[in-house]
Amino acid sequence: MSNTDGIHRIGILTGGGDCPGLNAVIRAVTKTAINRHGLEVWGIEDGFLGLIRNRMHRLAGEDVSNILTQGGTILGTSNKANPARFATAVDGEGNPIFEDVTPRVLEHVAERHLDAIVCIGGDGTMTCAADLARRGVRCVGVPKTIDNDLMHTEITFGFQTAVTTATEALDRIHTTASSHHRVMVVEIMGRNAGWLALHSGVAAGADVILIPEIPFELDAVCEVCRERSRRGKAFTILVVSEGAKPKGGQQVVERVIKTSPDPIRLGGIAPVLCRRIEDETGLESRATILGHVQRGGTPVPVDRVLGTMFGHKALDLLLNGRHNELVVMQQAKLTSVPLESVAGKQRLVPADHPLLEAARAVGTSFGD
Repeated sequence: MSNTDGIHRIGILTGGGDCPGLNAVIRAVTKTAINRHGLEVWGIEDGFLGLIRNRMHRLAGEDVSNILTQGGTILGTSNKANPARFATAVDGEGNPIFEDVTPRVLEHVAERHLDAIVCIGGDGTMTCAADLARRGVRCVGVPKTIDNDLMHTEITFGFQTAVTTATEALDRIHTTASSHHRVMVVEIMGRNAGWLALHSGVAAGADVILIPEIPFELDAVCEVCRERSRRGKAFTILVVSEGAKPKGGQQVVERVIKTSPDPIRLGGIAPVLCRRIEDETGLESRATILGHVQRGGTPVPVDRVLGTMFGHKALDLLLNGRHNELVVMQQAKLTSVPLESVAGKQRLVPADHPLLEAARAVGTSFGD
């Protein structure tokens, strides 16, 4: 392929939470750009924070060798750096003062002579990328999130690794639950979308799965535990997304971080549910919060392959003049959609999803 769009130097960044498979994308973009097209590649450090603070370095082929199997990202990442709303100071009461520092970012892009930027991340990253695109920066997005909740793509890399990690943990919880005859409540990541809890819960044969899209009733959850006990089942496995909430109730908030672009931190629904179930049923209950272990570790083969394909496709789009688009998988084929169509949006589990129907058919409760 010849370079017909005046692109000679590209930047690459990883934004938002870390995710297995990020390095596979970095490797694919960098090696393809250098080996096939003779381009310069600059790694932007810590996501958009690197653009704000002008922290980036040139990547050579050897910099991305032997990183395919590594978790995390060699470039670092940040979910506290939205250029359009960046905390630059605090007032006398300790409240953050936010500013639009996008002009500073544009200066750094020009200073480094970046002709385009590959932005790897989720909906927050794509929102920032879409804003830069509106200001004249050529961007291409690559969909990354363990939550699998980006619009217009059937799959995001990192999801399958997180499902595998969560399922393996649930398998281990299963044996200790059966040994001690307990109700085990396991909290899975998933703020507004329940894909991770749904897939890992079904894979592990959970008795109850609670996701944000289906508000639950505590009485219904407790009745599952009681009924299993009456039938001689000595334990119950309950999987709950961190963003699940009871009908008419609120999500459980762990803390509020004022200086963050996304200040609400969810977490802690598992111990809350655990106490309520034990109080209501008299059954011994324990809570486990998997937390960031779901993000870490070596990516499974499918995420390494997906990351490689996504990275190659991103460069293909750039060099064919297809800017300001997101690489997506639709009907098992790689294509792209405008960044604007995914910015600030989330793909939730629909009420008629076939996996919900299959799970209900085998006796899984969703607390409704």
